[in-house]
Amino acid sequence: MAEPDTPEVSILVPAKNEEATIAAVVERLLALPLRKQIVVIDDASTDRTVKVLEPYRDRITLVNNPDPGGKGKAIRAGLKHATGAVVVIQDADLEYLPEELPLVVCPIIEGNANVVYGSRFTQGMNKDMALPNKVVNILLAWLARLLYGQKITDEATCYKAFRRDLLERMNLECRRFEFCPEVTAKASRLGEKIREVPVTYHPRNVAEGKKIRWTDGVEAFWTLVRHRFTKF
Repeated sequence: MAEPDTPEVSILVPAKNEEATIAAVVERLLALPLRKQIVVIDDASTDRTVKVLEPYRDRITLVNNPDPGGKGKAIRAGLKHATGAVVVIQDADLEYLPEELPLVVCPIIEGNANVVYGSRFTQGMNKDMALPNKVVNILLAWLARLLYGQKITDEATCYKAFRRDLLERMNLECRRFEFCPEVTAKASRLGEKIREVPVTYHPRNVAEGKKIRWTDGVEAFWTLVRHRFTKF
């Protein structure tokens, strides 16, 4: 049995130039009714992100990544500092509601799953999502079903939770947004069934700081295919 002060969950928050939202994200994560460790990974921000985080240094683990590599590399750096039995990803931009994070991790904490995704699409596509993004998300879910038999609706969701020991077994290689297809592929290869729970989603646009590019969609498809046949 874990000690009372041992975190149930390590929340990894990759952040790059998120000075406008990072304080709100941390405040809302701190308020969650979970025994948690919050690991914020600053991916060489050039704005005030790190300065905004200064008042929280005694309540979070702040990892500085001086060599920016993208979301996947930041997550890999944060995973080295994770101590919770469960690891979950929280973006720093408030497209997802931190208050819904317990819905994603509780099936794992309760021993009912090893991998849980928070799906944005259980009730259909968000009307504010750009059409190209909708198409890419539909195709990624279809490819995950075709290659791995995973009947999921949202392969590219940020809200992904894992048992930490399972995530560590994946020997992650990702640098940018290919984190999502890599863990989908490797969880499947390890025999895990991905469970989904519904979550809320408020998409932002490029002008508001969204960083994903059309080339990341191409990389996601290739990553799902590549990891179907390669060893890890």
